[in-house]
Amino acid sequence: MELKICHMYPDVLNLYGDRGNILCMGRRLAWRGIGCEVTKLPIGSQARLSDYDLVFIGGGQDFEQQVLLEDLHRGKDREIRAAVEDGMPFLTICGGYQMLGAYYETYDGQRCDFIGALDLYTVGSRERMIGNYKFELAPESGGSIVVGFENHSGKTRLGSGLQPLGTVLAGYGNNGEDKTEGARYKNVFGTYSHGPLLPKNPAFCDFILLTALQRKYGAAELAPLDDAAEIAAHNAMAARL
Repeated sequence: MELKICHMYPDVLNLYGDRGNILCMGRRLAWRGIGCEVTKLPIGSQARLSDYDLVFIGGGQDFEQQVLLEDLHRGKDREIRAAVEDGMPFLTICGGYQMLGAYYETYDGQRCDFIGALDLYTVGSRERMIGNYKFELAPESGGSIVVGFENHSGKTRLGSGLQPLGTVLAGYGNNGEDKTEGARYKNVFGTYSHGPLLPKNPAFCDFILLTALQRKYGAAELAPLDDAAEIAAHNAMAARL
């Protein structure tokens, strides 16, 4: 078995070590004897997302998101929308998560139209939502507790057809008001969690990998790993929160 992972915009969307999610997925697959091929898709490059099994988009600042708009609207927006509707697994972090929505409106009223793959929008606020946080994944996303780091001024609102990725237990999440964190649509996992997210949340990492493997192969299982170090790191942060 093998997974082909597309890392979109690694040149500009790699805030707070988000590339570590790619390293984590590759390592957890390798430990189980499963192949992993990672292809980087920077600004200006062309590729068919249908050639891959999983897509990762990291986070960036508002400036980087604006830089990406022209490149997205050269055809990658259509590719992403088609892949999402076809059930392609996506893991998207912060700016990458916002980018899948309809638009981002800054605090001073400037609007950036994004790609509309997910029915959500984001509006900037005066105060930043920043700090370590934790949330409980919805049952359909595995139901585990996730710890991470958030740093965003945008408040995201979910529209029809979207379910929150999880429920905030400590911190802000989507908007600091309704206790929702992230979004789940088909096989898209959108979240504000930097850190990187996956190394200290092995159960969630394996859930995403298994989702991709089952979509590709139909039947797939992941052998258990010795996650003592990862679980200790997770539990230490969870206890602090």
